[in-house]
Amino acid sequence: MKKLLVTLMMLAGLPGFAAGVGAIDYQKVQDNYPLAKSAVKEIDAQTVALQQFMLDKEKQYKLLDTPLKKQNFEAATAKEFKAKEEALMKMRKQKEEQIYVKIQAAAKQVLVEQKLDAILDFRVIFVGGVDVTDLVINKLKLGG
Repeated sequence: MKKLLVTLMMLAGLPGFAAGVGAIDYQKVQDNYPLAKSAVKEIDAQTVALQQFMLDKEKQYKLLDTPLKKQNFEAATAKEFKAKEEALMKMRKQKEEQIYVKIQAAAKQVLVEQKLDAILDFRVIFVGGVDVTDLVINKLKLGG
């Protein structure tokens, strides 16, 4: 019974029992984080380079004169394309993880500084909560 009473008091937000819940717009944080912006540019540049690679290979393919040359060229190009595509996906994953870790670290700092119990994605909070998005963005701009 005592646990139920404490839980109800925490849910009611009585002083001393619950500090509160923060809300974060993760997409807005990413959009305003310089490291994330540069990662997007780098990924986009690599994607364009991969597209250009395919255009160049298509031009080379058209110059081949025998079916055997074309078949060998296709196999080599497919292998090379797959390697380049995998490298791009690996880089994208690494960048996303790096950015996520830094955003999470900044959010943890804000959580402690604002004495919050948790920070949730703003989409899961229907009513209430404290928007800490700008605080996290400022942390990232100052520290990362």
